[in-house]
Amino acid sequence: MELELFEKTEIWISPIHIVDVDLGLIAEKFAGILHLDKKEVMVVDVREELITLDVLKKSVRAEDIIGKKDALLKALAAIPGVSLTPETGLHSDGILGLIAVENQETAGEILGGMERMQREISERIRKRAIVFPSGFEVRKGMIQDTNSPYITDRLTKEGYSVTVGDTLEDDLESIVPVLRRTLSEGYGLIITTGGVGAEDKDRMVEALLRIDPSASTPYIIHYEKGTGRHEKDGVRIGVAYVHPSYVIALPGPHEEVKAGVDVIIEGLKGGMGKEDLASSLANKYVGRLKRLHHLK
Repeated sequence: MELELFEKTEIWISPIHIVDVDLGLIAEKFAGILHLDKKEVMVVDVREELITLDVLKKSVRAEDIIGKKDALLKALAAIPGVSLTPETGLHSDGILGLIAVENQETAGEILGGMERMQREISERIRKRAIVFPSGFEVRKGMIQDTNSPYITDRLTKEGYSVTVGDTLEDDLESIVPVLRRTLSEGYGLIITTGGVGAEDKDRMVEALLRIDPSASTPYIIHYEKGTGRHEKDGVRIGVAYVHPSYVIALPGPHEEVKAGVDVIIEGLKGGMGKEDLASSLANKYVGRLKRLHHLK
């Protein structure tokens, strides 16, 4: 279970006496016991009877740090030039304070409680959704947004708590900050409608690739680039994943949104990743287009 350190990353050792000690070896021993890369721990301060180490990582696994005090002190004592006393201890603020839990039964109880809490939080996030309509015509009230109420209703029936966000502009530099901010707000599912076409104003797929460069963005129709209003060579949908959130860009037409939401609900129920989910959406849309145009 990954635990965020929230910038509380220092470990203090005191009292400790050192003579001609390789500080890199101290950091390496700590890294090994805490199952970190040796480059992820370094000694950042040495004072009389005090050494401070810093964990250069944003998160750690709970099982890798709880109750590791004795192992760390034993490893320290074995380093040439290091002398410890019966009073030597480790101190850390925040999550790293779990290193000093000495009773293994207590450590197990703490870990179990944290795992339960993590599962509860993950489930709440998974069932939080937000919907963003997009486009000049929606922002100006020229057309009615029928998509957001429909998506809200469908997801609510599936147990989601749904929010409708502000209408996104047809502008890449405006869309990206909104999506990035939303990712930090604990939504497990972010759906946008519109902005996936082939015109110069359609920038939703490009926004997804900004927040997740490995987002899956399959084509659902191809055009000859530069003909008519087609600045791009086709229409794509997109599925990005930035833990723990799926960000899905659907087309704007209402019937296509209805079809897409069904695929999303079933795909997430089945545990699909972004590649499979994007592929299922694309197949659905390509199939609809073939039926509409009587193609084989």
